[in-house]
Amino acid sequence: MALLPVKFDLKKRVKLAQTVWFMYWFAVLAGVLVLSMGLFFKIELRKRSELMDNNESHFLPNLLILMGLIACSINVFGGKVCYDSLDPDKFAKWKPMLKTYLVFCVGFNALLLVTAVLCFLMRIPMQFTLAEGLRNGMRYYKDTDTPGRCYMKRTLDLMQIEFRCCGNDNYRDWFEIQWVSNRYLDFSSKEVKDRIGSNVDGQYLMDGVPFSCCNPSSPRPCIQAQMTNNTAHYSYDHYTEDLNVWKRGCRDALLFYYGGMMNTIGALVILVTMLEASVTVGMQYVHSSLCNLANPEDPESESEGWLLEKTVKETFTDIMDKMKSMGKGIKVEEGEPVVETVS
Repeated sequence: MALLPVKFDLKKRVKLAQTVWFMYWFAVLAGVLVLSMGLFFKIELRKRSELMDNNESHFLPNLLILMGLIACSINVFGGKVCYDSLDPDKFAKWKPMLKTYLVFCVGFNALLLVTAVLCFLMRIPMQFTLAEGLRNGMRYYKDTDTPGRCYMKRTLDLMQIEFRCCGNDNYRDWFEIQWVSNRYLDFSSKEVKDRIGSNVDGQYLMDGVPFSCCNPSSPRPCIQAQMTNNTAHYSYDHYTEDLNVWKRGCRDALLFYYGGMMNTIGALVILVTMLEASVTVGMQYVHSSLCNLANPEDPESESEGWLLEKTVKETFTDIMDKMKSMGKGIKVEEGEPVVETVS
């Protein structure tokens, strides 16, 4: 017994084909949207490639671009088939390949759904990628004359200004690394010698942050050096003072930005998946209704279309039986030849 059978006459079949054709072109635009989202996300990641340069971070935008290209291709093909289905002679040339096409569409819809889930889960690996990338970036901040790291200072400064953040977790992360290059330190100064000598790694550490951590909205001139020394500034207490540097760490700021972007993309991909599933169902009804004409030589005769030729249980059983038979065939080919005996 067929699943969700529907009776069609010529008028209903024409209306169905026209509706599905129209939906297919909407699906083409949806494919372009997925492709655009993948390109946009890839461009955003490349802006901070020095902090997020790994295969995992670029896998998802590449997958979105691939899904968008495939969506455009299969939907253009489906639209052409729906258009030709109004002419029995033109539809005849597409008929042998439609079953394979529909199976491919089901697999593609499943992959689209997996892509949407990956968008929502992207925040987890990105959290570790950003933590490591920011940590390394801050360590290389001073290496403006080192090949491969000379733009790290500019990258971090622009990022902290754009996202209104400071450090990895907070501004105090800058206190734990040397972010001023040795070329700008006076090693004859007692203060410099004392700071370097007091550190086991020989680094010049100080309670200060780069200028890009400063909050321009603060009415007070930015205090970016000797931030924990109350006597170094007039009417200042770093325990109670509303510091005029950004309080939020850049990892949280970037996670909020990219996490929101991926949640939006994931929701849009789910909507595209629903549209793709709808046109696949529509194409199945177009295909089955045209294949089941009561009189194939009379286009005006009635026909029955369905979602599945059998019930879900029967269809699943048939698929499993085919897979088992294929498995047995492979085993026979790999094993010893079968010798038939004649009694």
